[in-house]
Amino acid sequence: MLAGDIYAPGMIRLIDVPEPQLASDSTSEIIFKPELGCLCGSDLLYFDGHYPEFQPEVGHTLHELIGTVVASSGNRFSHGDHVLCVPDEQRGLFERFCVDENQAIPLDPRPPREQALLAQPLGTVLCALKKIPHLMDLDVVVVGQGPIGQLFCAALRNVGARKIIAVDRIASRLASSTRMGANTTIDATQQDPIATVSHLTGGAMADLVIEAVGHRDVAINLCIDLCCRGGRILQFGVPGNRTDAVRWHTLLSKNITVHTSVGPSFDRDFPLAMRWISEQRVDVSPIITHRYPLAELQLAFDTFRERRDGALKVIIDFST
Repeated sequence: MLAGDIYAPGMIRLIDVPEPQLASDSTSEIIFKPELGCLCGSDLLYFDGHYPEFQPEVGHTLHELIGTVVASSGNRFSHGDHVLCVPDEQRGLFERFCVDENQAIPLDPRPPREQALLAQPLGTVLCALKKIPHLMDLDVVVVGQGPIGQLFCAALRNVGARKIIAVDRIASRLASSTRMGANTTIDATQQDPIATVSHLTGGAMADLVIEAVGHRDVAINLCIDLCCRGGRILQFGVPGNRTDAVRWHTLLSKNITVHTSVGPSFDRDFPLAMRWISEQRVDVSPIITHRYPLAELQLAFDTFRERRDGALKVIIDFST
């Protein structure tokens, strides 16, 4: 059986590992066989090798997965069931692995499978937005228009935000933002985001600013500047440990509330995301840009990390 092995920073290969076995004392475990996976910015924390707190192990790194149950010691799923599954600690780069049955949800058969796969990242977005008391009629800035930023735009449009302003430095991503729900975009290489948001909001600035950039280029200080007095910041991007440069005094003086989010619910968040996609409340197809067979794992990671050819969601196909 094959598994991913990050054997040097930015280098990944497939190696042989033993087949998984259900624990003899387990009553709630499944063996899951991935069929499709897609890369996430948090996977780069292990792949890049720049962050001491993220040390790769065999199976790193993949956690957005759909596939088939091939064995079970529990009673939620049976052999052959199609599910969305989230592995422990992002160690999902195996041809088969064991996981608790409560870390999977049934796959809705209505949407194309690659779109159903995006219920995992969309579920994390919905979990995060549920922490904001209300969203209707708010002016919102989403900083960072990678796949997660794009999904935030789609979700915000669905729940009635007034202005959805997308900020990024890559023009091709901003072109997708308008298809995903943003009604205004700001190219930070061509426009001053702070001055532009001030103009768009009549000087009030944004009620809510979402940081969807993360570890590569932490943008919390820009979010502080974009946020109105008494507003909110949702820090979604994974920042690593680089927090010493945060302008805490400005944050405090503007009386800004900061929210963080981790750990979506398998009971509510992921099923809701699956429902949104299945009922066509959101169209996630614009951000699915690349697809590679498992044998081209290195190319898939390189394409995603380097944002080649407008890469947003890069899918890995285990069946080819």
